[in-house]
Amino acid sequence: MLRILLAALLVFQSQPVFAFQSPLSEEAVREAYFLGQRHDESVSRAIDKYVQYFPIPDYGPHITSVTYLTPFAQTVLASSNHSGNYSAQQAQLDHHGQPESVQIQVTIRFTSSYPALIPSASSSFGGSRSSLVPRPSDFWRDFLVGVFDGEKSLEAISQEGRPDYACNEFSCFLTGATILLDFPAESFATQAVTVQIDPPEGDRLVTNLDLSALR
Repeated sequence: MLRILLAALLVFQSQPVFAFQSPLSEEAVREAYFLGQRHDESVSRAIDKYVQYFPIPDYGPHITSVTYLTPFAQTVLASSNHSGNYSAQQAQLDHHGQPESVQIQVTIRFTSSYPALIPSASSSFGGSRSSLVPRPSDFWRDFLVGVFDGEKSLEAISQEGRPDYACNEFSCFLTGATILLDFPAESFATQAVTVQIDPPEGDRLVTNLDLSALR
């Protein structure tokens, strides 16, 4: 009996419960479903564990955060976006057969040295003052984002960006952008992820994360 208990303990210790997992088990999908269905601050607290935050640089745009959405985190968010008659069984059906990915999100905000308004290219050449125009909403295309699993450079299966706006009762104005890159979950063999961001102005940002520390 003691030998059996020791063997079971070794198996349990060799399989971390709260680690990056792909493909997700049915139990993990159910856990993600019930967490997302809380629709309260516990969801945002759980997702915040997947986010790295960075200080404002001395010069250039502010890379405010990098988010790593594992299959588990994406399933939590998918559940949180549903209400009413959405069930755990439906969540499992929605997840079943879908390719799992890790989505990496890079959030960018303007600063005083990299503002939302820039000099117009058609400003009067002889004038003492140049007119200012809004920065193009696709300015995020000027940012180069590289993702590595260990030393291996990964190729995204999709990459897109979205401009971010803040609105009041009178108007909306551009505050920055979010770049979204999707990678097959199986690409992360070592689970040691490095994200390298080269902005058009300012210094390169390099950050690392051990995916095995996440679900």
